[in-house]
Amino acid sequence: MEKGPISQFITHHYRHFNAAALIDAAKGYEAHMQAGGKMMITLGGAMSTAELGISLAEMIRQDKVQIITCTGANLEEDIMNLVAHSHYKRVPHYRDLTPQDEWELLENHMNRVTDTCIPEEEAFRRLQQHIFKIWKDADDKGERYLPYEFMYKLLRSGVLEQYYEIDPKNSWMLAACEKNIPIIVPGWEDSTMGNIFTSYVIKGELKASTVKGGIETMIFLTEWYRANSGGKGVGFFQIAGGISGDFPICVVPMMYQDLEWEDVPFWAYFCQISDSTTSYGSYSGAVPNEKITWGKLAPDTPKFIVESDATIVAPLIFAYVLGW
Repeated sequence: MEKGPISQFITHHYRHFNAAALIDAAKGYEAHMQAGGKMMITLGGAMSTAELGISLAEMIRQDKVQIITCTGANLEEDIMNLVAHSHYKRVPHYRDLTPQDEWELLENHMNRVTDTCIPEEEAFRRLQQHIFKIWKDADDKGERYLPYEFMYKLLRSGVLEQYYEIDPKNSWMLAACEKNIPIIVPGWEDSTMGNIFTSYVIKGELKASTVKGGIETMIFLTEWYRANSGGKGVGFFQIAGGISGDFPICVVPMMYQDLEWEDVPFWAYFCQISDSTTSYGSYSGAVPNEKITWGKLAPDTPKFIVESDATIVAPLIFAYVLGW
């Protein structure tokens, strides 16, 4: 496949330092997929609010990603952008805001993520009124699901279509739902919908067990990895750090160290986009080779780290893999 103008540009200009790491990582991703491998993408930070879906959705549609791990915030915020985009407010001068300015945003029900404010009524509450009915229906029937399965039920119900405010092709959650790819969501409680669900449990309206938790999520990932890690294996493309990266990568050492399964393949490719300082003991700032000591990567696993802003780097790598 002949590469498009974006790929040609980065190939020609990105020759050294983080620029070279970007193109090396992109070529490694492409090579892994062309060899028949599979890929997990992990989403930390506020990548959904950064509208990564514009490129990630196409990656999903073209089978360049087979499983996603994300924070609860990224799971919901792509849908929030889908249904409330016109109500978002951009604050390009956010560095100059005073505490009083921030308080006024709160009073206007605008929750700020760097330069972008998410509208509470049109985003949070709009989702709440519809997802509660789905939670309640499952709760009444004694059914239990993972967080992403509830979100897929919400999207498939069609109740949100009346609110769509962006081109649906730019929603990575819609693309993932259409492909029915699994989404691992560790620590889902640390999200707006997780907080809202907790409030219903405290009020006695829902049972906590209706949404499957972290241990069951790890078991689900274990089963998926066992079924999909044959052949060229599963690669790991990590955007930012935190729980969305640390939780899923641990499934490999858990299987062969704790379960003592001897036939568990290491992750077959690894790339992290990070702006974390190396390392001060942090997971996000650890270089890939540290993961060898934890039994996550092999010495010969292709490893890349791009120390830069993921909102800049990820769409460029995706563009290269897609041939744009």
